[in-house]
Amino acid sequence: MENINNQTQSEILEAVRKAGGTSRIVSLAKHLAVSEETIRRNVKSLAKEGFLEKVHGGVRLLHEDNEESDFHARMLECPAAKRKIAAAVANMIEDESSLFLDVGSTTAFIADALKDHKRLMVVTNSVAVAYKLATRNENRVFMAGGELRAHDGGAFGATAASFFENFQTDYAILSAAAISPSKGIMLFDLEEAQISRTVMQHANCKIVAADSRKFTRTAPINVCDPTLIDTLVTEQKPTDTFYQSAESWKAKIVVAN
Repeated sequence: MENINNQTQSEILEAVRKAGGTSRIVSLAKHLAVSEETIRRNVKSLAKEGFLEKVHGGVRLLHEDNEESDFHARMLECPAAKRKIAAAVANMIEDESSLFLDVGSTTAFIADALKDHKRLMVVTNSVAVAYKLATRNENRVFMAGGELRAHDGGAFGATAASFFENFQTDYAILSAAAISPSKGIMLFDLEEAQISRTVMQHANCKIVAADSRKFTRTAPINVCDPTLIDTLVTEQKPTDTFYQSAESWKAKIVVAN
């Protein structure tokens, strides 16, 4: 998806929110000074991603927050890459598996890709993940308690941190702000890093899901010894440096296509 589509979709979501959660296609086209076909095309993508529901002649917002959060904005970044990654990760997970999913936008796409899996036991601190996987296919979803952050709907704090020590899961599926060839997963938030460390200690297989942009970014907090990573899933082949690093970590790199 091109950046202009991301911008248009963000503007559509904002316009629908300001209109009280519902709007007509013709009104959106007039408000944004674009064609009705442009609105319909972008609404189709937003409906597919679970942000809007198409109704006769218009749209209805599925997320009732009052302003677009950082999380929603990240959901609109590189959606094609994240869907590829999500499909690849979902293919690694068997029915009846237990898994942890964090608060990243990529893991929200992974939750979507797991919609046809059955009898999963899901442990998460993400409202988005819990919403997508609870009450379907005999799944059991365990949601951490604590205060929900405004910008991503993630539960954090002392209660959430201790919650994850109660579980031993088959998989820990983690996102990253950046990936360093020398240090592995990097994050901006200390609480997120602490929870990631805990769940990695309590999971049999550790999967990091990150789009290719993360290989050229930096972040200040090192999550763990990179040798704890079992599999790294991305949508483009990393550099030879990263392959050499992964080899030294004894981690497998999976390139989704």
